[in-house]
Amino acid sequence: METPLIPYDGMVIATDISFVPGVYVLPNGIRIAADGITVDGNGALIVGDEHSGRGVQLEGRRDVTIKNLRLQRFYHAIWAHDCTGFYVHDCTISASAEEPANSLFLDIWLPAERAYGAAIYLNAVRESRIERNNLQHQQNGVLAYSCTKLNIRQNNASYCSGFGFHLFASCDNLLENNSADFCCRYHQRADGGGHLGADAAGFLIAHSSCRNTFRANKARMGGDGFFLAGLTPQWQRVGCDDNLFERNDGSYSPNIAFEATFSKGNIYRENLANHCNYGFWLGFSRENIVERNQMRANRRAGIAVENGIDCIVRDNEFHQNHHGVLLWSKFVAPFAEHFPENNTSRSWQIEGNDFRENTVAVRIAADQDHGVRPLPPSTPRCPQPHNHTLRNNLIIGSRIGIETLGVAPPLLERNRFAENVRDM
Repeated sequence: METPLIPYDGMVIATDISFVPGVYVLPNGIRIAADGITVDGNGALIVGDEHSGRGVQLEGRRDVTIKNLRLQRFYHAIWAHDCTGFYVHDCTISASAEEPANSLFLDIWLPAERAYGAAIYLNAVRESRIERNNLQHQQNGVLAYSCTKLNIRQNNASYCSGFGFHLFASCDNLLENNSADFCCRYHQRADGGGHLGADAAGFLIAHSSCRNTFRANKARMGGDGFFLAGLTPQWQRVGCDDNLFERNDGSYSPNIAFEATFSKGNIYRENLANHCNYGFWLGFSRENIVERNQMRANRRAGIAVENGIDCIVRDNEFHQNHHGVLLWSKFVAPFAEHFPENNTSRSWQIEGNDFRENTVAVRIAADQDHGVRPLPPSTPRCPQPHNHTLRNNLIIGSRIGIETLGVAPPLLERNRFAENVRDM
């Protein structure tokens, strides 16, 4: 066993090492300069200066482990680029750089070279593990850019004012049993109004982050719980496709538990999406499966989708929402240009769901704003919503069971109605 050493500012580490417990102010942090080594912090606390610089940095390294280390007040507490087999576990990181409260609406499209501050920043990191770390109380927990085959498990990134966990152009990763509760912020506008959330999220998935698995994570009471973004402000198609969301909890958001726009092939299974504005918002998405989820007491809708196509909604629980499922068409010129296939709402299968005590169990409407308001007469019309199927659903205690407006009649098979003010 190596003799513990006292870390010093700018330290370069090229062998296994452990630190003497204590508090060390190291504005220039430490640098890892060899492969296959372990740095055991042994509970030592390394403190930066004015939320700048990097606490631990490594580049082009393989099989490096960092454990039992505490870090505070850096821009990026742990910074890794072009690494393989990187393992960070049982570390406590807080107070990395943070934008002032109430100061801005977050930019979810910042590239790696302009990334916000974070506890752990990963760029082009592969086959690595981030486990059992305490990453609370800063703007961002983990930022992952162009990363593959990460295992991010059992970390706590709650109480962050930006993103608990952020994937940008990162694919084939596993995020499991993590917590990112209360990841929220407030943006105060000059006119005195504001927005609670301001694009903060427990889990932000952006810019072609595909084939990732999110399992048994908590992202409650955040600006959004889980937010997938597949279209840049420059109208670049960067769908976040073929991801699996299973047994996660995104409840109690002032906005949306699961938001996924301009993306396809995502599966949402056995998640909780309760007490939000919307449980799921899947605008301009396609070929999604939403099955065995729970959506209760959402103010607007359990599932809300504009111009979504070829989706399956089956075996879900919709209780006490204003709308259970809300589908509609809306013409938006730039979207019509870049997503011509999503020119209306069509080809949904809604089957085997339990709808209870919703104001409207299912509404399908043409040419609407947010699914509930007519568009101005000057707005171009979409093709008529069509090819929707509702089969084997139980619809109980609604004011309206199934409501349609300006759509081709859906196929209705073996649905059961009871105690509704109006079935259809």
